[in-house]
Amino acid sequence: MEDFRKKLADKKRIVIKIGSSSLQHPETGDMNYTKMDILVRELCNIRNQGKDVILVTSGAIACGRKAVHMSKAVSISEKQACAAIGQARLMTTYQRIFAEYSHLTAQILMTRNTIVADTNRRNAQNTFNELLGMGVIPIVNENDTISTFELDEVVGDNDTLSAIVTALTGADLLILLSDIDGLYTDDPRKNKNATFVETVEELTDDLMSMGKGTTGSNSGTGGMETKLTAAKIATYSGADMVIANGKDAHIIHRILEGRNYGTFFKANKKDTFDFATFVDNLHK
Repeated sequence: MEDFRKKLADKKRIVIKIGSSSLQHPETGDMNYTKMDILVRELCNIRNQGKDVILVTSGAIACGRKAVHMSKAVSISEKQACAAIGQARLMTTYQRIFAEYSHLTAQILMTRNTIVADTNRRNAQNTFNELLGMGVIPIVNENDTISTFELDEVVGDNDTLSAIVTALTGADLLILLSDIDGLYTDDPRKNKNATFVETVEELTDDLMSMGKGTTGSNSGTGGMETKLTAAKIATYSGADMVIANGKDAHIIHRILEGRNYGTFFKANKKDTFDFATFVDNLHK
């Protein structure tokens, strides 16, 4: 079988998504600055190789919730308020760490309307291209402070958003870092007989059904279903994708070296696939 992973070293534009649970101490919910520092170093090193890199990060709601000593945000307005507090704190932390390695960042907040509205989508695309051309590392999140649709319906801990960014920017690789090692035939936390899937060459109906009913961690919202939706958007748009465990961000350079970490999804570009229409139809 062809070793698809060897070609990952040649990728030129890479989107990396990190989930809430990979950024926090599980005991307290506070930000894990050691993990964030390693993540930032990995991204800066990719940029130093002359590659474009985009970070899609979760964590704003969790960060804000912790700041105001709220154990759990239940209502939409509570989540929006926590996001407003947490996004500023999260971005400030990222900017400080990136600055230590002499790299500039920029914040891009997106909603569903950013994607489905033609003018907004083109504007977002132009912004990404200008920033990347300047050598800046864009940091992307949902605009949870004004949006209610994404909070409950579509994005799923930014899994889908990261795939949308991949399609929007013409990236050739998406790495989803979460609290799981990759794709299993069933939820391994519930079924001890679930087997690990190393490589996916085609997204069949049987494979897509593996994600049904799985949920994310306490910190995040995304289960395997959202990750498989992300795989459809990314691979149909022409990008390879890897799902891997984000407990150690050093895994990023190991993946890019072609080493056997996570589940690899092979690009399967479909010229008829319109990611904006696909997103617009999600959960309709």
